[in-house]
Amino acid sequence: MERYDVVIVGAGLAGLTLARQLLLTAGDRRILLLEKRAAIPPEGQKVGEATVQVSGYYLSKVLDLEEHLLREHFLKYNLRFYWKSAKDPASFENYSQSYIRQFSNIATYQLDRNTLEGELLRLNLEDARFTFRPGVSEIEADVDVAPHRVTWNGGGAPATAVCEWLVDTSGRGKLLARPRGLHLSGSIRHGTSFMWVEGLLNIEKLTALSATAALRHPNRVATGHAPLWLATNHFCGEGFWFWTIPLQGKTSLGLVFDNTLIPYDRVSSARKLTEWVCAEFPLFARDLPHRRILHHGGYKDFAFDCAQTISAERWAMSGEAGRFSDPLYSPGGDLISTYNTLIVDAILTEDASELSRKAALYEQMMRAFYEGYVPGFAVSYNALGDQEAFTLKYTWELTIYFGFYVFPFINGMFTDLRFATHFLRRFTELGRANRAMQSFVSDFYRWKKAGGLEPGDVTFFDFMEIGALREAERTFYQVGVSVDEAIREIDRQFANVQHLGRLIAAHVSSRVLGDRRVIWNRAFVEDISLPTLTFDPEEMRARHTRTAESTERYDWPFDPAVLDRFRPQTVGAGVGSQPRENSR
Repeated sequence: MERYDVVIVGAGLAGLTLARQLLLTAGDRRILLLEKRAAIPPEGQKVGEATVQVSGYYLSKVLDLEEHLLREHFLKYNLRFYWKSAKDPASFENYSQSYIRQFSNIATYQLDRNTLEGELLRLNLEDARFTFRPGVSEIEADVDVAPHRVTWNGGGAPATAVCEWLVDTSGRGKLLARPRGLHLSGSIRHGTSFMWVEGLLNIEKLTALSATAALRHPNRVATGHAPLWLATNHFCGEGFWFWTIPLQGKTSLGLVFDNTLIPYDRVSSARKLTEWVCAEFPLFARDLPHRRILHHGGYKDFAFDCAQTISAERWAMSGEAGRFSDPLYSPGGDLISTYNTLIVDAILTEDASELSRKAALYEQMMRAFYEGYVPGFAVSYNALGDQEAFTLKYTWELTIYFGFYVFPFINGMFTDLRFATHFLRRFTELGRANRAMQSFVSDFYRWKKAGGLEPGDVTFFDFMEIGALREAERTFYQVGVSVDEAIREIDRQFANVQHLGRLIAAHVSSRVLGDRRVIWNRAFVEDISLPTLTFDPEEMRARHTRTAESTERYDWPFDPAVLDRFRPQTVGAGVGSQPRENSR
């Protein structure tokens, strides 16, 4: 019988990174990693390539993979979103865009998952504390006894190990969740179809323009000259988005969709997906049908929840063994990064009473991290169909992400119990406002659609033009802060999000009422309650009447006039355009 301090089941991204983090921080603890597949990485290409700030920081800085990431993968150019305009949809220059033009101070990457997981395994195998058993079957775990007992079949022979901690990273195999009745279906009902094609599909070349004309096109005033193909590019419509992600020597392409709007059978093969995309976004017909397809995969329904993912009985789950939400904004790597960090801290905790306190708090945090994403996927996915509605939605979500996910993570604050307790209180308050905001934006989209939502002029919008997002991004430069400073910063970011929420509500109200003056009406703005916010045109009109005589101006901490670009009266909403009326 073998004895280990930690047994990890599943050698995907979650398991390999957890092992790496433990080897870097856990002293002389011995780790066993069990994997059903005989070869890591597998022959087939693995999906889930894009990172954002938390996962990018975790991989590069916490796990010390920065040089590998820069040598073998692409540096990512943020997330960019595209919508068809009233012009010819067969040419790239005729698509409206929302984006962040500056590169992130915290580097993010486009990952070839197979290459990365191969490197993680190589590094782990260099450490004598790490044992790897591939090609095993019939894995069973008993975590109701101490030490835990794990059995498996390896090479036709049964084997057993005992361990202090067992962590399930077996993905959808769910070694712990299913037998213990912890698996939950969740509220997100989306599907996906994805494939990889040979070579770089450069979206900037999907045009009828000559190379010289494309390089000198006036759109460059807004977009600049960075290679746009380095981004995770999203081509959007109501309830769906199509991604393009560059990898070394290949391009990842995939459609994610509300499966009540798009039947999976319509896009269930590489051929069907190609036909659908070329019909919906004709610019891809210039290139995609001529590419060699390397691999295809998909899920009719992919999201799920879990009743519990960590226990003081010394077991835990990370990655898809526990929860999975949606690939929009690439939260999967972030959940692995945060869950692994909490799990490692729990493993390093020797005192049973302290572990009991931590496990209870960490379970609340793990659930909060996951549930923070859910309303944006389950409630307001339809807003992908409109640039204005989605820009409001994403700026709200990204402001929260920068201040409440990234800032604490890069400062190592989630494992400080005093900070975590205060964070959860604020995050819970924010959760109520977030659920209301997602419904509000979704209903705003429906209101626009009912009024005859048609593609307009080509419009460019940098999310960073909204001051609240710039304020949240400044926290990337606040490093090495004390617990007290971090708590004060969370409170500042909470206030910052409140200002943004009022701006979104006031802007939408002004669009419904046809009166942009309400944005500056202090009585109107201060009457907005974010936790109870609803899209109710009659209530907006009543509040407008109630506050019409007020002459006091609301003192915004940033300029709300940047959203005027989305107003119908804006002249030529493209590059260099200005609204007809003054910003104030």
